[in-house]
Amino acid sequence: MATITKEMTIAEALRVDRGTAPIFMQYGMHCLGCPSATGESIEDAATVHGISTEELIKSLNDYLSNK
Repeated sequence: MATITKEMTIAEALRVDRGTAPIFMQYGMHCLGCPSATGESIEDAATVHGISTEELIKSLNDYLSNK
């Protein structure tokens, strides 16, 4: 099973499973195709958006483990 880490970019997480997109959207991270999605880590993006990195990573990995 694939695992999402805070060091990955949003683009990398989307390559693991496109089904993660709605989770990013749910957390207010709507810019999935913007340059930042390929250049900054999920942790950096979460910080910019005022989101708990731990909660976001848990939600993403919960989704993957429940597929």
